Amino acid sequence: MKSLVLTFVALLCSYFCFGDNTTRTRYIEKYKDVAVRQMIETGIPASITMAQACLESGDGNSTLAREANNHFGIKCHNTWEGKSFLKDAETKNECFRMYDSAEESFADHSDFLRYSARYAFLFSLDRKDYKGWAYGLKNAGYATDPQYPDKLIRIIEENGLAVLDLLKDTVEMMLPPTPEKANESTMLKPEEGSKLYKISIYREVFQQNGVAYIIANGRDTYRFIAQEYNLFYRELLSFNDLARDEGLSAGTRVYLERKKRSSARYIPKHVVEEGDTMYSISQKYAIQLKCLYQYNCLSKGEEPPVGSVLLLQKPDKK
Repeated sequence: MKSLVLTFVALLCSYFCFGDNTTRTRYIEKYKDVAVRQMIETGIPASITMAQACLESGDGNSTLAREANNHFGIKCHNTWEGKSFLKDAETKNECFRMYDSAEESFADHSDFLRYSARYAFLFSLDRKDYKGWAYGLKNAGYATDPQYPDKLIRIIEENGLAVLDLLKDTVEMMLPPTPEKANESTMLKPEEGSKLYKISIYREVFQQNGVAYIIANGRDTYRFIAQEYNLFYRELLSFNDLARDEGLSAGTRVYLERKKRSSARYIPKHVVEEGDTMYSISQKYAIQLKCLYQYNCLSKGEEPPVGSVLLLQKPDKK
């Protein structure tokens, strides 16, 4: 009798302590659309994204997923400037990235693969080749577990995730170019016949400091412009020194290529006027914002006083 009571108590504890655990089926249902959206924006197979999320987050039940919204076990690394979460892993108190939402974690996972040189070769694979992606991720060093590819493939096949990769042709056309093609394209000028630019009678392309830009209208969004000019959405944001989409108003200058490190040779300086900001100045002269801060010995976020003179080019060493 005593053993039955203990068993019953144990079951109750299990229910109340772990009853809110997410099942794999529920987890996939909750985030599959997020994975598909990431595939449309970046070209990463939704099946791979979803399988990695299931595996790395324990179907959303891991401490990282629950407390840090980190569904892919991505560590801070040297480039991370966001919030962090310390957790014992291979070593004590390892630094992991922390997000405000699961969707932000999915987006950062896509960026992590898209903008890392060691994963660039994956984007040359057929999007429906989930096995090639699984083994490619392991070969590129995403995980040390020798069974990592097999685990991803098993999750995909047991849960029918490959169907997420089957998009209609109209959606297929929205997929961005491979990283290699994108890098080649950004060096092209906005001339008729360019692989990057779709010539339209409704849109005029301008240049500043040799960098192509357009003027946004009242209906534009960064996503729409990125799609129109065959660019990655986050790539377009980075071209305009934006960490996140802050909205787009009519008359805004939107660069379609990466800005230069210095202004045009004949414009070495700028006198700060009322209403000027470091960002608006960087956009005016098509100079990268980080360089503008660096050349003028200013900290990120610091604004210059009206009347001060800003260097737009790297100062000469004395």
